[in-house]
Amino acid sequence: MKKFALLAVLCCALSALGCAKTVKQEITCWDPLFPPVREDPAPKPVQPTPRQVYEADYAKLPSSYTVARGDSLWRIARSKRVYNDPFMWPLIAKANRVDVRHPRRIPPGQVLKIPRDFSLDEAKAARRRAGRSQRHAAPTRSANLPAAVRESLGYGF
Repeated sequence: MKKFALLAVLCCALSALGCAKTVKQEITCWDPLFPPVREDPAPKPVQPTPRQVYEADYAKLPSSYTVARGDSLWRIARSKRVYNDPFMWPLIAKANRVDVRHPRRIPPGQVLKIPRDFSLDEAKAARRRAGRSQRHAAPTRSANLPAAVRESLGYGF
């Protein structure tokens, strides 16, 4: 009787263990007239590259600026929404050459164009004109630059 009870417990344990490992397999019959239709998994959404994200954020930056009382080109260029680099103020002065007579005195309410498409050479020339030495002519890492300029400086995205 003990052997029978032990055998029954062992059979129950093996059947429970066997059920846990059972893998369902789809049974299909091949019919040449009606082949089985298999659904392709949904394609994964393409993640944008860091450069694409940077370019999208850069495109959102304003292309014009309305002067407030006490503003100068230095302060405007220093703004995080403009260039985040005060030494790039000559770019704004060059784009608004007709409207800006003196970079420190700009009448409030005047709308200035903020150039967004410039080359590395133009940025370096602007920084040298603003007082940076040849050694420090390259824009800083935190500056808002076009993607091509940022890439040529090796700053990454």
